[in-house]
Amino acid sequence: MYNLLKGKKGIIFGALDEHSIAWKTAERVHEEGGVFVLTNAPAALRMGNIDALAQKTDSQVVAADATSVADLELLVDQSMEILGGKIDFVLHSIGMSVNVRKGNAYIDQNYDFTEKGWNVSAVSFHKVMQVLYKKDAMNQWGSIIALSYIAAQRVFPDYNDMADNKAFLESVARSFGYFFGKDKKVRVNTISQSPTPTKAGQGVKGFDAFISFSEKMAPLGNASALDCANYIVVMFSDLTQKVTLQNLYNDGGFSYTGVSQEVIETLTK
Repeated sequence: MYNLLKGKKGIIFGALDEHSIAWKTAERVHEEGGVFVLTNAPAALRMGNIDALAQKTDSQVVAADATSVADLELLVDQSMEILGGKIDFVLHSIGMSVNVRKGNAYIDQNYDFTEKGWNVSAVSFHKVMQVLYKKDAMNQWGSIIALSYIAAQRVFPDYNDMADNKAFLESVARSFGYFFGKDKKVRVNTISQSPTPTKAGQGVKGFDAFISFSEKMAPLGNASALDCANYIVVMFSDLTQKVTLQNLYNDGGFSYTGVSQEVIETLTK
């Protein structure tokens, strides 16, 4: 451990169980000396085991619906009270598609479900940042990270409307990140992670094939949830103070590999 986050305070959205990236991030932030509040929607808190994580990391849990500005305002106020001051880092690890859950194809969406998905997955990120911005809740050189996926740039048919949600998320990060950087000296980035067997990821049709394909394509193989947590720690640290408005790939090189010999051999057998 390097004490990269000693003295830093933050909020981590989305920890559900030990497989989630937010969970691994909370563990690593704690190991690196950071303190934080854990938060998730009330329904998600009932599904997961976040109290065990809170006990392990000496943190507190504050329930908040990330689509509710009122909930977010209370969350930020309570977090600053609990942590004793302004915030240095925020992780937005939230994503959901009702169309995916219900098995609706991309070309046959229920648009009420679509709107709910982009509200939870992308608009919530704008709401989080708007509340932080208006409350002047972030310390200078703070770091805000949201989790994305390469389907925001490339077609993965079964990723469905989550691809649109991630593209929207990345645009929000760039656009709001400009103002957060210019006015508050706060950096905003997204991390595009390898397909990872989280609860949300496993709901995507053909997810096991996604993992197998990217493992064969990526020169370094897939990045695990722990690999992503380590990257997030670096992005929260003072070592990356001038990195902002970026979509950063943490995928073993998958994003820039056209084809691999393993994939060729699999297809020509």
